[in-house]
Amino acid sequence: MQDAKLVYSTDTGKIKDTKQQSTRSTSNDGVVRIKRETKGRKGKGVSIVTGLNMDPKALKTLCTELKKKCGCGGAVKEGTIEVQTDDRAKLKSLLEIQGFTVKLAGS
Repeated sequence: MQDAKLVYSTDTGKIKDTKQQSTRSTSNDGVVRIKRETKGRKGKGVSIVTGLNMDPKALKTLCTELKKKCGCGGAVKEGTIEVQTDDRAKLKSLLEIQGFTVKLAGS
């Protein structure tokens, strides 16, 4: 009997998580989506880019390029790019130049 919250067992030692965490954020339709989010950030907005089916190194390179062009900060988290800007239209045009199909999601 294995408990889902079991971390350590005296019988077998440390229990390893069998689930593999995905580092990619893929979309079913191949469209990159940009949404604005302020939740948990004390009212400051960030634009979150999802749906990029790229390896982590390429995501980091793209994130760096977007940050330079927008003149702001950002990070790659769990296969998504977070850019600290509210200018989603600029992000959309930059990604379209790179050849992505982009939609603005949310409000």
